[in-house]
Amino acid sequence: MQPGWDALERDEFRTAEAAAREALARAPDDADALYLLGSTLLFEGRYREALDPLNAAHKRLARRGVAYRLGHCLLALGDAGAAEQALRRETSAYPDSANAHNTLGVALVKQSRNEEAMAEFSAALRLDPGHVEATNNAGAALRTLGRPEEALPHLRRAADAQPDSADVQQNLAFVLHELRRYDEAADGFRRVLALEPHAPYALSSLVWAELFACDWRDLREHVSALRAQVVAGAVAASPFTLLAVSDSPAEQRQCAERHVRDSVGAVPPAPAGGARRAGRLRLAYLSADFHEHATGHLMARLFELHDRDRFEVFGVSFGPDDGSPMRARLKRAFDRFADVRALSDAQAARELRDLGIDVAVDLKGHTGDARPGILARRPAPIQVSYLGYPGTVGAPWIDYVLADRWVIPPAAQPYYTERVVYLPDSYQVNDSTAVIAERTPTRAEAGLPEGAFVFCCFNNTYKLTPRMLDVWLRLLERVPASVLWLLEPTAPALRNLRAYAATHDIDPARLVFAPRVPRSEHLARHRLAGLFLDTLPYNAHTTASDALWAGLPVLTCVGTTFAGRVAASLLAAVGLPELITHDTSDYEALALRLARDPEALAALRAKLARQRQVRPLFDSERSCRQIEAAYLRMWEMHSRGEAPRAFSV
Repeated sequence: MQPGWDALERDEFRTAEAAAREALARAPDDADALYLLGSTLLFEGRYREALDPLNAAHKRLARRGVAYRLGHCLLALGDAGAAEQALRRETSAYPDSANAHNTLGVALVKQSRNEEAMAEFSAALRLDPGHVEATNNAGAALRTLGRPEEALPHLRRAADAQPDSADVQQNLAFVLHELRRYDEAADGFRRVLALEPHAPYALSSLVWAELFACDWRDLREHVSALRAQVVAGAVAASPFTLLAVSDSPAEQRQCAERHVRDSVGAVPPAPAGGARRAGRLRLAYLSADFHEHATGHLMARLFELHDRDRFEVFGVSFGPDDGSPMRARLKRAFDRFADVRALSDAQAARELRDLGIDVAVDLKGHTGDARPGILARRPAPIQVSYLGYPGTVGAPWIDYVLADRWVIPPAAQPYYTERVVYLPDSYQVNDSTAVIAERTPTRAEAGLPEGAFVFCCFNNTYKLTPRMLDVWLRLLERVPASVLWLLEPTAPALRNLRAYAATHDIDPARLVFAPRVPRSEHLARHRLAGLFLDTLPYNAHTTASDALWAGLPVLTCVGTTFAGRVAASLLAAVGLPELITHDTSDYEALALRLARDPEALAALRAKLARQRQVRPLFDSERSCRQIEAAYLRMWEMHSRGEAPRAFSV
């Protein structure tokens, strides 16, 4: 986000600091000298020094620009609320100030009030259609609002006007990524790094785009540089990207903590609430994914099954309303549903406090559209991370993480800032009512050859790596009558995957791509596959439980981080530990044996069909009771005045 300066201000700010101090030595209350000194220090980036003279000038001078510069200074110091107040005074007194409207928009963005911010950027652009900073900021705000198509022309114009601005180029690359134009996004992030080699998030964003595009030409080099960057700690990187490329839980914690400091910083707690009212424990689940999304599919049944005699359950949504049946189901599942998209983080935190929430459960972590600034204000006495983010959030305001002994072995606890709560089965809750379409498509309809053995992986493309593709292509070579069935990616990724197969002397036609279809139909088509092949260092999560629910055996290799151990947790909970391997050699050997032994694979399918009905993985009510027991134990310790600590349910 760019507050922006105009040419007149630049000339004024170049006035020597010494002249202002000399005038103040003669007359300490000289308002013009205070204004000049504060403005000069502001332009030089000496914000803390600038604040006092600008405050003093603001009290004495009723002049255009005074409140604007005070607001700019407060914004630079991280006090977006106070900056907003000053900037509203400026826009009220001088509504023709494009800079003031633009900078007010930035202050609102910092409070996650993007709709209001967009109105201010639009006002700035009506006053000055060529205002580059407002053009850039409008594009960034539209992207945050989930409107990347509208954002793109704004950011194209800003990039044309400021081709040497790393900030503008990065915003444009972010939008291209949102539009799934991953190859163009990668080119954009390369331009950012050429302009500013240490730009925060640029390198991790480049790696993220390359993963989605399956563009692995420079991936090894870029991942090595990213991991070194994280260890050095000087530049913020995306924690979620690191999950996909790092096998080090220590690096993941370091990255998350650095990101938290960079993106949230120090914030005041929510205002103190009144005494706790008697009655049921109040749970609030916070997410941007209460719609047609994997989190919604996994969690819906849990929300419905919560014991209403003991718990009152709130949904706090800051994501889009897609109008889907899943959105309607989720809203019905809660006792109360609050859409806080239009509220700032502080306002949303205050609402949670006013509702008397006892346990707040964050389902996002560092995934897309997260709002960590809400729980950073500590609106609830107990705050928990669950399900959405497979790693440490690295935030001091999260007390607990719900896990199991597969995903977080006891020896791994030091890599988590949260206290680990161990559930007895798999940490992952599932919906035992998920519908599988009765009709199975024909092989011809699915694009699969008759008689071929089908190795399958429906993971997102960012989880595909050269390491695993090499294993899979060797399997295709050793099982001649076989194909690899993948979820259809974007056209560039599809081309790159086929080209990679060709370089390994595998006919690209043996990679078959499945288009996206409604979930019940997607589950049904699993019946056509022979074996689901898992990925490393980031496992199949919902995709693995989908396969198991549909009756398809999943073969995994256990990694060293939470993200790489989820499929093992699921297989253990469904009673198929024989499909858990511990190195890629054993993984490859077992996949080959099963592909060549139809009877052994049929026996596994039959076992899965039996176990699915009786083992814990798909027992939604059992999972619900265990999670409730965890919340009650947390509350009992809190009620006794005890600090959070790790425990097992």
